[in-house]
Amino acid sequence: MSRTSNRADGDIVQDFLSVADLLEEPQLAQLYAYLTREGEATVQDVMDDLELAQGTAYSYVNRLVDAGVIEATSEEQPRRYVAREIDLTVTTAAGDREYTITPALIDAVGRRATDDDIDTYIDRHGIAGLATALTYAVDRERGEITHRLMAQDLDISSLAAEIILQALRPVVLEHFDIETSGASGADIEDADEDVVDDA
Repeated sequence: MSRTSNRADGDIVQDFLSVADLLEEPQLAQLYAYLTREGEATVQDVMDDLELAQGTAYSYVNRLVDAGVIEATSEEQPRRYVAREIDLTVTTAAGDREYTITPALIDAVGRRATDDDIDTYIDRHGIAGLATALTYAVDRERGEITHRLMAQDLDISSLAAEIILQALRPVVLEHFDIETSGASGADIEDADEDVVDDA
C-alpha cells in the first residue's frame, strides 16, 4: 500500500484511513506487525502467539481485512493471512513536517500497549514525534548519532532521548539492516563519557 502519484485521490484517502486505524489502536498495530514478521499466519496462530481470545482474534483480523491492510492468501480453511506493505507519507497539519508510515512505525505504535516508555513518548510528542524518534534510533544503531545530539536537535532532555532510543531499539533491530561491525551510538556515547570521566 504505497502512496504514488498515479493513484486516485479516493484511494489515497482510503489508504490513510486504513492506516489511521492502526495508529489509533495499538492492538491492531500489534497484529499487523506480527503478520509482517511472520510473513503468513492463521487466526489460530494469532490466538496462540499474541494470546488473544478467539472472538478478539477474529474481530481484529476481520477489521484489518476490511481496512485493506491484510489479506487472505487463499479460501482454503484454515485461511492464512499476510500483511500488505504500507509506505504512506503524510504531512503534519501545520505543514512543517513530513513523515512516512512504515511497518516499523506501526510496530513501534503496537508496542505502546506493552511499553510504557513508548506510550509516554506518543502521549507527549504524537505519532509524528515517534516517527522522528525512530529515524534517530536507526541512526543511533548505525553509530551516526548519540542521544545527546538527538536531544539537542529535538529540544528534549537527554534522558528522554535515551529512554525512547532504548525503547525503539528492538524495533530497529527487527526492521532494519544494521551492520554489527563498527561502533554503535551507545558505544560512541560510552566513549564520550569515559573521556569526560578521565579528564
